[in-house]
Amino acid sequence: MVRMLLLPSLGPFHILHPRYNAATVLAILERARPPVLYLASLSQEALSEGWWREEDPLLFHLLPWAEGRGLPVVALDEEAHLKKEAEVFREALAQHPGGKPYLERMAAFDQALLALLRTPLTLEGLASGEFLARLRGIYEGFAQAFGEGPATGFRQGRMARVAEALKGKEGAVIAEVLDFPFLAEAFPGALPGPQEPTEAERQRALMDRAWQLREEDDWVGLVEGLFAIGSPEALYLAAQIYLAAGEWREALGLMEEVFRMDFQHPEYLPGYVLARFGQLLDLAGERERALRAYRGVLALSWAPEEARTIAQAGLRTPFRLG
Repeated sequence: MVRMLLLPSLGPFHILHPRYNAATVLAILERARPPVLYLASLSQEALSEGWWREEDPLLFHLLPWAEGRGLPVVALDEEAHLKKEAEVFREALAQHPGGKPYLERMAAFDQALLALLRTPLTLEGLASGEFLARLRGIYEGFAQAFGEGPATGFRQGRMARVAEALKGKEGAVIAEVLDFPFLAEAFPGALPGPQEPTEAERQRALMDRAWQLREEDDWVGLVEGLFAIGSPEALYLAAQIYLAAGEWREALGLMEEVFRMDFQHPEYLPGYVLARFGQLLDLAGERERALRAYRGVLALSWAPEEARTIAQAGLRTPFRLG
């Protein structure tokens, strides 16, 4: 067991990286066997109230993993509310008559960060001095242009306090990607080493690709791979591909199978399954069952906004293919 392990969270960008996806992070944690899972970029309130769903979707996978192993999860950023200052700062600039040039400069930094996060990333690359330097350079350019404070959500100060709270601690630390360089500087010995690919990582990469389905993808190959995985999420995604191909009856057959399985995890899945199942039942003329599925989405304690929107529309009008 390592004394401390520091890993970056890419948030929604994990889905783009086959060699650093949610399953990669879980495999690293399994190998490290940490006594505690620390969340450097979230407050305890965000964790307990579920606000993390909007902030860090990686936790859809990490939190059930930690719960299954009886692992304490501790959110460390007691001043995470200051992150909202960055949004307020941008909104103020947008209202100011002379704010446009500053917003354009901000957008340039945003685009540089997005370009970096969209390039193929691996664990080794993320922990490399080159990646950390590029990430730090983008952030420091922004901070120099607009000030370290409200414009950055007081990130440097917040992470200094998190680093102080981590001194002498043992466990795994998950940090938002822009927070990662600050903690990597404070704890250089906590950066991860090489990680061999796992079958779970390969399967997660296949499902991540299916979530991003594109016209140029090998749809047949994707469906075959999803069938081989056979999990509720994989079969849901296979049904999505059938529907995208116009084969809604095949999609409905698959969704009937998913509906007979335990599809409670990941937490985003039940809402999507019920919403799509309702639409497919509408196409089959089974309006009463469709209505039950739509109502099921809205009865969940939480469902993705897209699923709720589909359900609300389905309650008003039976779904039809455009």
